Amino acid sequence: MEKSAFPFQVMAKLKLWMIWLLGFILITLSFYTTQRLSSSVSISANHLPAAANPTISIFAAPSPFIGVVGDRQTLAIRSWLSLSPNITVFLFSQDPFLSSFAASTFGSRVSVESNLDFTFLGTPFFHSMVARSQSSKSDVSVLIDPNTILLPNFISALNHAHSKLDHDWLMFSSSRAVSNYPFRLDQDWKHWIGENGKKIRIQELQGFLDLNWKCSNCEDRMVLAWNNCDLPLHNGVLPPFLYGKGLHNRWIINEARLSEYRFVFDATMAISNFYLDHEPEETTWENRVNTHLSGLYGSLYFREANHSNMVKLLNYNSRYVFVDPTKETDYTSMRLFERTRYSQERLSIPFTVETLLPILADENKTIVLAIAGYSYKDLLMSWTCRLRRLMITNFLVYALDDEIYEFSVLQGLPVFRDSLAPTNISFNGCHFGTECFQKVTKVKSRIVLGILKLGYNVLLSDVDVYWFKNPLPYLSSFPPAFLVAQSDEYKKTGAINLPRRLNSGFYFAHCDISTVGALEKVVKHAASSNLSEQPSFYDTLCGEEGCNRIGGDRCLEPDSNLTVHFLDRDLFPNGAYEGLWEEEDVRHVCVEKKGCYVLHNNWINGRRKKLERQLRSGLWDYDMSSRMCLRSWQTAKVASYF
Repeated sequence: MEKSAFPFQVMAKLKLWMIWLLGFILITLSFYTTQRLSSSVSISANHLPAAANPTISIFAAPSPFIGVVGDRQTLAIRSWLSLSPNITVFLFSQDPFLSSFAASTFGSRVSVESNLDFTFLGTPFFHSMVARSQSSKSDVSVLIDPNTILLPNFISALNHAHSKLDHDWLMFSSSRAVSNYPFRLDQDWKHWIGENGKKIRIQELQGFLDLNWKCSNCEDRMVLAWNNCDLPLHNGVLPPFLYGKGLHNRWIINEARLSEYRFVFDATMAISNFYLDHEPEETTWENRVNTHLSGLYGSLYFREANHSNMVKLLNYNSRYVFVDPTKETDYTSMRLFERTRYSQERLSIPFTVETLLPILADENKTIVLAIAGYSYKDLLMSWTCRLRRLMITNFLVYALDDEIYEFSVLQGLPVFRDSLAPTNISFNGCHFGTECFQKVTKVKSRIVLGILKLGYNVLLSDVDVYWFKNPLPYLSSFPPAFLVAQSDEYKKTGAINLPRRLNSGFYFAHCDISTVGALEKVVKHAASSNLSEQPSFYDTLCGEEGCNRIGGDRCLEPDSNLTVHFLDRDLFPNGAYEGLWEEEDVRHVCVEKKGCYVLHNNWINGRRKKLERQLRSGLWDYDMSSRMCLRSWQTAKVASYF
């Protein structure tokens, strides 16, 4: 007969613990007989069970599979797959090599998805993860920390909830930390093996965990699971929390319980889920972003539900029971917080333009620059979402005001600002011809010049320029001492470099001596002009009345020897060219018939009209209500949105 894997003293402690747990369960069961679950939830003994073995999709956002972290994540994922053949795993990552690694390591039941919202540093957004998980066609969706190991009672608990509850539900379980876990899965991922190479019974494994676990950041590593249906998890919009940076799990549980859309219960005592403890992460600006959001949205810091009062799922003698400690939610026992404690401080990121450029620039040291104020925040986001869809990540945002800076930080954009930004920017009145427009445009050339002097090429693009495909390979093919820019000429025939027809809202500049010298002249001219920047561009580079024009599509600035090339309007049309914005199917005409790279939404006055035209055309990639980029898995939502 084999000796136990645990010494006698440990087993004695385990028995004492079991006696205490049994007493606790009996007391709670007695209490349970005098209480009932919330009136919004019913559990019927005669309820016809759903699928006995529900399909389960597990979603996680792993770190790179390198070293100890990679080994821990690999063990965790194998523990999930070992639970049931009905489990599929989706890993959220931008790592281009993860798909091949996952296929060779885990097999066909694990896939990698990058079609999600990430910050410029690669941190996934929690609200985007939840939205993708809710779009799953499986019976149950699970969100889990990639280091968390699951044991078989996780499946039995899910099966019980799925088959016995006749109400939509949300289950959560706090993950425990263990400092040492001397077990591994066998080659078939069916049995746990001890240090002596022998199989370990699940009961022994759970006993080991019960005696060695501790709570370290338990709320940050919760397991969340819910049945998939048309019902949302909670009322309202989920803020753009940064995943793994604190508070988002507590926030969504709190809102779900207060919304009363679903039956919310705590399965911590019924499920064995744990992770190997490690050094706690330092608090960063990303954690402060989540703290800021939790104070701005929802009711977490007004009324935070006390988890001890929540309905709990317990396992007694291999039978699951729900225990409701209170007959009704007792809001008097909830903790109260002052909202202003978390929302007054301005957010910022520890990056300047000098530190952002080497992080973001592509292999050619090229940056795509956008300049925006808060009134154009939705156009900015649609623009960035479009670039992300085109797999363009070397973009940078200059904030014209504090509001757009903070908005960009919350949206995970690489953003910077300086003390020379214009003030008093009008929300609805900063369009072509206004004094506000003049101030804003004069900033553009100054910022571009500064980046060129730091040794980076710049493609400046207004946020109302819609990109059909990546124009960088084409634009960068022009040699140094060439500045290529969009033409604002609206006539179908004739020269496109006529006076004042250079559009300074879309141009590509090399970081060479000729370009820097020419742009210094533009900045100086604009500073002394009472007009916008655009006339200064043309008058400086092409000469007043176009005296430096060459042919119908070029100019030559004589002092710097810079050639200005006006881009083909079939490939880079402005907003008045051939009435493209009035076409029934703008995308088809531009892409299929003309081969457009971009289409500028200019030649229209007013932010509101500009926004309406772009929305109406379908050239839009951002969901303003959820603050997420529109994704392929949101097909039904996109259709209703437009």
